[in-house]
Amino acid sequence: MEDTLLSRIETNPQVLTGKPIVRGLRISVDQILKSLAAGIETEELLSEYPELESEDIKACLLYAAKLVEEERVYPIRVS
Repeated sequence: MEDTLLSRIETNPQVLTGKPIVRGLRISVDQILKSLAAGIETEELLSEYPELESEDIKACLLYAAKLVEEERVYPIRVS
């Protein structure tokens, strides 16, 4: 299931300078995430972008989760 969702996210140096995008559309993952963070409802996004599908939004969230999952923060000790 995760692989199917993540396959909706693509990068192409010719589209939005290689930013992760949804299914080859000129809709970036960060654009979707920022919209959701700003309180825009999924239904409103789907209405504003008719080519967008609900699975695309889920894919953006999963993509972001995978990036954060890999992030590690290590304390730096100064002597």
